[in-house]
Amino acid sequence: MRVLPDLGLLEGVEYLPSPNFDLRPNPQDIGLIVVHGISLPPNQFGGDEVAQLFTNQLDPAADPYFEKIKDLRVSAHLFIRRDGSIQQFVPFHLRAWHAGASVYAGRENCNDFSIGIELEGTDHTLYTVSQYHALAAAIQAIWQAYPQIPKTAIAGHSDIAPVRKTDPGRYFIWPALERLLAQPLQRSYEL
Repeated sequence: MRVLPDLGLLEGVEYLPSPNFDLRPNPQDIGLIVVHGISLPPNQFGGDEVAQLFTNQLDPAADPYFEKIKDLRVSAHLFIRRDGSIQQFVPFHLRAWHAGASVYAGRENCNDFSIGIELEGTDHTLYTVSQYHALAAAIQAIWQAYPQIPKTAIAGHSDIAPVRKTDPGRYFIWPALERLLAQPLQRSYEL
């Protein structure tokens, strides 16, 4: 897996362009990866609703919860499904709208300088082995394309917005991700 440098896209993943992005204040200032968790409808997996949300195509009549979020304009750079497949919505050099009001290492507005990766899941469910493998491979590809990102600059949404957010949740196993990231870049990984 690698980032196509001129496009800011992961090679070989499905690209679904989101309208929910804008220019970064400084496109060279990418220094953080933020891990999120999302499921739509809440606690349900496997549908296309997350992609529909990120592309402003979510039908508010399809689920009572969708009426509450029908005006949201959000996106992430990547979405990793339960089976480990990856969808990309925003090129990495552009600002996705994933973090909201946030602070990392004293810097506000994390969207300005971060890459957002959503995992299909909830705060109350274990993430899958396939998701950890895909996440590690994506992060390693991002590190190769953006070597200025410190290897320690990976945070959960709950770390950068602790009053508002709880994802990826207590069932996200950070040491498992760290073990995978410590392995050489490869096609398969061992937890």
